Amino acid sequence: MFCLPPKGDGQNVYNKVMEKMWAGRFSKALDKKADDFNSSISFDCRMYKQDITGSMAHAAMLAKQGIISAEDHEKILEGLCGILADIDSGKLEIDMNCEDIHMFVEAELTARIGDYGKKLHTARSRNDQVALDIRLYLRDKSEEILALLHELVEAICEQAEANKAVIMPGYTHLQRAQPITFGHHLMAYAMMLLRDISRVRDAVARMNYSPLGSCALAGTTYNTDREFVAEKLGFDGITQNSIDGVSDRDFCLELMSAFSIIMMHLSRFSEEIILWSSWEFSFVELDDSFTTGSSIMPQKKNSDMAELVRGKTGRVYGNLFALLTTLKGLPLAYNKDMQEDKEAIFDSIDNVIACLDIFAPMIRTMKVKKENMYKAAQRGFINATDLADYLTKRGMPFRSAYKIVGQIVAECIEKNLVLDTLPIEAYKAHSEIFDTDLFDEISLETCVSKRISAGGTSVSSVEKQIAYVKKELAK
Repeated sequence: MFCLPPKGDGQNVYNKVMEKMWAGRFSKALDKKADDFNSSISFDCRMYKQDITGSMAHAAMLAKQGIISAEDHEKILEGLCGILADIDSGKLEIDMNCEDIHMFVEAELTARIGDYGKKLHTARSRNDQVALDIRLYLRDKSEEILALLHELVEAICEQAEANKAVIMPGYTHLQRAQPITFGHHLMAYAMMLLRDISRVRDAVARMNYSPLGSCALAGTTYNTDREFVAEKLGFDGITQNSIDGVSDRDFCLELMSAFSIIMMHLSRFSEEIILWSSWEFSFVELDDSFTTGSSIMPQKKNSDMAELVRGKTGRVYGNLFALLTTLKGLPLAYNKDMQEDKEAIFDSIDNVIACLDIFAPMIRTMKVKKENMYKAAQRGFINATDLADYLTKRGMPFRSAYKIVGQIVAECIEKNLVLDTLPIEAYKAHSEIFDTDLFDEISLETCVSKRISAGGTSVSSVEKQIAYVKKELAK
């Protein structure tokens, strides 16, 4: 949703002499610079649907309670529906001269239906109206993010299924450690993203309570029905304290924290994709449609999408810390500082959506270089643990086996050999327990296939992980 400056001479009621809804108390107009500084419509205009939807529910409640007449309600509903349809179609542009989206909608409504429109704001304040709109907006956007997370996990599962037997070196400290399958490695990210889905859902569940009816901070003298509005808008209930209802932004922080963790996971994945795409690794190749070239070096194929995801992560972190800092010293109840919540969380939402939207197709189209992965796994003595296990399974204490294998690795390095090519005689010089069957025991295929423990790297284990993730997604 892009908000545009008004066309023509801007002679709508809400533009006339820049009159504010709250102008009755003041003897002169707000300074133009102060007005621009105070205005939030440039960014809260994106909540127009939620603002209008909330106003529809509020008007229905006012009519139900006899606070306004049925005719009032009918006129208000007709006007609001018209405004929503006109904004959606592009017929009505949101005027940047208005203070915020709430004032724009109310002024446009009054311009269309006259004094009927002035009755809409009965028994509510902008404080609880804003709190309602942002909850509705974040709920909608969270569903969009959850759908994108779901799509990404599915893409990872597809690649994991296709590469469940592809052997690669697993790393610790970015040093080759033990042989694993690429499918196993990918499923680690699927598990992370499953937790992200759970975190967002938990945050939405705690957010899903209506603050409307809290008014400015103390509630209202009107006989309102807050539960009616909450049910009409799909909330699980109402906020139980009117001061908390208008001053709470925990739900923003909680979602922004969940978004930061999502970005951290995407950034780690991006870092590995960037490494794997390099000539030094050459484990994967990203599709041309998700890479860029160089303006001067014709041979380059840069993983810019992954790099941008990695870069945008810091931005999402910054938004979280900015809002935490804004809120930390605020007395109850509402303060204008809280207007800063929107730009921060809107920016986080936009970046998370953009990154998730690019990530799934990038993973789906990624080419896996199986031979290069296998060759890398053959180097680095990543079957050394399996060689130690060979000795322990034949009665040697693990620490003794560990020491002997360390000496054998040192000998291999000195002779420019690997464990698979060191002669059996050299093994027996270290221990008579060794026999020729050790070579089968330390083959990469055996090292992977015998790791059958739950969550391990064997093909059967990876298949179970994929099945588990798909089952969780189906929920």
